[in-house]
Amino acid sequence: MPSLGHSKTIHWTYHARDKMRFYKLSEQRVRSVIHSPKRVEEGIAPKTIAMMQPSSIKSARGKQSWSQEIWVMVEEGGAKSQGRITKVISAWRYPGVTKPRSETTKDFLRQRYQEYSLRG
Repeated sequence: MPSLGHSKTIHWTYHARDKMRFYKLSEQRVRSVIHSPKRVEEGIAPKTIAMMQPSSIKSARGKQSWSQEIWVMVEEGGAKSQGRITKVISAWRYPGVTKPRSETTKDFLRQRYQEYSLRG
C-alpha cells in the first residue's frame, strides 16, 4: 500500500487540532493513518491527499470488514533543510464504510503518486 513516506516534520493546522479533539483522535492515531493508509485518494481541496484507515478491522472467513473509518487530509509542502513537511489539514471519523473511487480514478492517482515519489 502506498504511503507518502516518513516526513520529518508534520504541521498541524488549528482546524485539524479542533477536529482531532472533537472526534477524540490522538496525534499518534493520525500519524498511523498517514504512514500506513488502507486507501489513498485525491482530496476535495486542491493539491491535497485524503487517506483512510479503518478504526478496527473484523475478520470472518478470510473477509475483512469494518464499521467506521478514520480519514486524514494532508497537503505536502516544500522541503525544509531536514526533510519534507506534511501539513495536516483535517482529520475525522466516518461512521460507516465509504465506497472506493472508480478504477480510472485509482489509476490516475497511482500514476500521480509514482510521479510524486520519484521527485522526493
